[in-house]
Amino acid sequence: MGCTTHKPTTTNSPLRQQQRSESVLEKRAVVKEVTVSTASASSSGDHPSSSSSTQAGDGKKKKIWVTIKEQYELVEYQALPDYLRDNEYILKYYRADWPLKHTLLSIFSVHNETLNIWTHLVGFAIFLALTIYAAVNDESIAAGVPVAPAEFARWPFFVFLLGAMTCLLTSSTSHLLSCHSRSVSSLMWRLDYAGIAVMIATSFYPPIYYVFHCQPLWQFVYLAGITLFGIGAVFVTVIPCLHSPKFRIFRTMLFVSMGLSGVIPGAHAVVQNWNMPMCFVVLGYELAMVVFYLSGTLVYAARIPERWKPGFFDIAGHSHQIFHVMVILGAYAHYKAALVVMEWRASTIGC
Repeated sequence: MGCTTHKPTTTNSPLRQQQRSESVLEKRAVVKEVTVSTASASSSGDHPSSSSSTQAGDGKKKKIWVTIKEQYELVEYQALPDYLRDNEYILKYYRADWPLKHTLLSIFSVHNETLNIWTHLVGFAIFLALTIYAAVNDESIAAGVPVAPAEFARWPFFVFLLGAMTCLLTSSTSHLLSCHSRSVSSLMWRLDYAGIAVMIATSFYPPIYYVFHCQPLWQFVYLAGITLFGIGAVFVTVIPCLHSPKFRIFRTMLFVSMGLSGVIPGAHAVVQNWNMPMCFVVLGYELAMVVFYLSGTLVYAARIPERWKPGFFDIAGHSHQIFHVMVILGAYAHYKAALVVMEWRASTIGC
């Protein structure tokens, strides 16, 4: 597949340029009018000095409010620059070309990215808490089974937790900062997709390491394979031209195929441990994970439900928010499966 760099199509007709110029002049006129009224109020001798000072203060506040409102208001989809146009079914409440300070502070305001930011920020906080708890406790979170003599390796479990936190934090940060500028948006979304690749790859580490602990060859083959797959996916995600909307399906299928590559080691593990009670518990958690991830991905790709009622789900309930929730649920299901596998291996040290 060839990858060429496309320049944005220029749509500025003379009429549109004239309209923009008139709009800018109108904005400046509003600010100037407020400034003049403020100066007039402060210099008038018809009122006591305290009243004049109060009016001047009120006028200054109004000027600032008007300036911010005119320059940094939320806009509709049709007014967006091309690099921010991704979902035509989300019609309003967009931030566009905001300064960095206002972009950062928008984490506390309401717009169509608010829940995208906070869903994965809360998810990051949850997995950070789980990581800290697992690091400072010698017993497992799930059942109080001692997880480990000194020689028992817990690093694969923490690799997965680190990968999950990386994905959730880069996602939240990308949704917060992508409205700042074209260059920042491009960088943020590349980091977002790289974070997804990291989480998928690191998710394989606990089950493969612990299940194939007594089969070092298979352990090495599967871990090396998914590591190389993950590195390749991260490399693909940093290619700028693959981040245009027309490659959205390609990016989606890349990560789906990466996740489905776990079918081979998964089937191998099930056949090998079919008579183990823990096998069915882990299988149940992993199937739940697959359902969460795939359903979230399908909803995201199909733009459901906003395609059924454009504009109705602009603030809450659109596909990307649903996808975020499904990612957190899938990651938590895999976390539970990793705990079971780790406890099982800790209780059967030796081959």
